Parts: sequence; C-alpha cells; structure tokens
Amino acid sequence: MIRLLLLVGMSILMGITPLHANAFGLDNKGDKEEISLFLSQLYKDRNDFLIKQNPEAINKYYRMTERTSRYAYQMEVKRAKYLYSWAEKRGLRIVEAEPFIRIVRIKMDGNVARVILAQSAKISYAYKSSDLPLQSFGVGTRHALTIKKEDNGWVVKKEWYLDPLEENPNLIPDSPPGFPRLSSMEHTPKSKGRYNREQAVAYANKYAGLAWGAGNENRYNREYKDYTPLGGDCTNFTSQVLGDKKEGGGLRMTGAWRYRGGGSRAWVQTDAFERFLLYSGYGTLIAKGTFTEISRSSKKHPDGAIAKLVPGDVIGYSLDGDTDHFSIVVGHDVKGYPLVNSHTADRYRVPFDLGWDKNTKYILIHIND
Repeated sequence: MIRLLLLVGMSILMGITPLHANAFGLDNKGDKEEISLFLSQLYKDRNDFLIKQNPEAINKYYRMTERTSRYAYQMEVKRAKYLYSWAEKRGLRIVEAEPFIRIVRIKMDGNVARVILAQSAKISYAYKSSDLPLQSFGVGTRHALTIKKEDNGWVVKKEWYLDPLEENPNLIPDSPPGFPRLSSMEHTPKSKGRYNREQAVAYANKYAGLAWGAGNENRYNREYKDYTPLGGDCTNFTSQVLGDKKEGGGLRMTGAWRYRGGGSRAWVQTDAFERFLLYSGYGTLIAKGTFTEISRSSKKHPDGAIAKLVPGDVIGYSLDGDTDHFSIVVGHDVKGYPLVNSHTADRYRVPFDLGWDKNTKYILIHIND
C-alpha cells in the first residue's frame, strides 16, 4: 500500500511493456525520432543532475511561468536534494545515475505530444571512507508527460510519476556510529523447512519489475494481478515472494492469506498482511522503530536490530501509525547495508531506508523457516 494521494492518474500508466516498433502510434516517422531524441536527452540530463546538483542543466526543459511545468521542475530539484542529502547522511557519494527509457505511447495533437514511458534507472554509489567496490541499485518508474514543441525545441508542460525519492531532504536521520555493520548472517541461510529462502530471493529479483537489474524482461509475474492502480502492489508482491509455489518461498496459503484469481485481504492489504504474519506463526517481530532505533547498538542487539534480518525476511514501513509499504530483504551491500526489493515504485537491491525519513517506523519481521 502506498499513500493514496500519489495514485492519481496511475491507471493510465498500466501495461508498460518493452518497446516495439509500432508502439508510438505516429504516422510521421520524423516526429517519432525527434521526440525520442528529446526524451532520451531529457532523462539523461535529469539523471546527471542527481549527481552534479546543477539546476541550470535541466531548467531549459521547463517553463517557470506555467504552474504545471514549474511543479514538474521543482519535483526534480527536490528528489535530487533528497538523494544527495541521504547519501551525505550515510557517508556515501553518488557516482553514476544511468537512465534506460522505454516509450510505450505517443499521441500527437498539433504541436503537443502526450507520452507514456517507463524509466529504469541504475544508480551507483561509493563509500567515502573506504576503497570498497562501487555498489549499484535499480529504481523503476512509470511516467505520463505532456510535452510541447516551441521555437527553441520541446519543453515539458507537465509530468506525473510515482517517485520513491520525493521525501523531504531535511528529515533524513543521521547514521548511528558504526552503521552499517557487516552481519554474520549476510548471506542467505540454507532453507531448513517450509520456507525456501533461496527461491524467495530469486523470485524477488526476477519479478522486481521496471527497476534496473530485475529479470523477466522487467515484467511482473503475469500469474498475478497488478494491484498498482488499486492502492499499490507492494504487499501483493511480498506475498508472492513468500507464497508462490512454483518459483517463490513456497509458504502454504491459508484461508485468510491466499491467492485464487485475486488476493485475499491479508494477501494484498498492508495492515492485514502484517497481522497475518505476526499472528499466524509465519513471522516473528524482531523490532519496530525509527531508523535510529533499529540501527543503533543496544544490549539486546549489539549490531542494531536491523542486522538481525536475513535475505528472505520482510520490512514494513509505518507512517502515523499506519503500515504503508512492504519490501523483501534480498541481501546486503559490500559494507553490510541491508538491501530490499519491492513494487510501487519498483526497486532492486535498494538500501532499505532510501525514500523514507525520520518519521518512518520500520517493522522488522523474520520469516520462520
């Protein structure tokens, strides 16, 4: 489940697939090529902006005198500030941000074009305090744009997309001393019983959707309904990872938690899913708290409660007392930072707290083998 105010217009972004030759619906081949070149440069410059933090590099694409265009520009500035601030707080440096776009549809109306596309971004970072290898993660987003051709070229009139980096950059908590710490459980433990962790992680990686790094040609598993336009697909995806019999973790479905042509309430709804895990015996609560509370050293958790999670475990995200999102732990980076996959927006091996802030409470759940 995600915040509902961000779901406006989501339905028009459904059905994003790899690009085909006839996907544009344009009679004029020149228009298609011109718009494609413009969009490629737009997303390249916006991703460069994430690293260089130079607003002048992208303001040429917007009209500050128009409300919707100005809003689209301000969103890009805000997300760049958030990513930069998050990296600073974590002792990291963003090194590369490489976009891959797939245009799904272009509809022309005179000198105005309405575009639907998908972006798969590869973002790479390095630790400032060491010479550890570069680390990379993927984020996938679905975009709906209106662009207009003016005398000096194309400009963005408005844009909508569900962005995992749109939080307030001033609300990012500091890292506790020693975070992150390499855990003794940094590798996926061998399955012992009813839950196949290795397969669960493989499923999470294969079906992570539009995020760079995901498998299955960046498609969801078509055996399941996509709940994105109905409030978010994150819990549906997490349930698939845990319960899919063919490729996933294989946890037995129950009367309350099941998928039969559609998901039960506990399968797709965040709060119901959390309650099911904790009261069914399928999961055990490790800890619940803010980033500082779960990552700092304590008597009970010398390496922080977050270090108790192993690949195949689950993290819930709570805002104002309401569970808002779920993700699957799929591993750790070279220094021990827990990495997660999720849907809505699509993420592949992303640091678990990226896109959240100091008001978020993290629900750390170990899936019992």
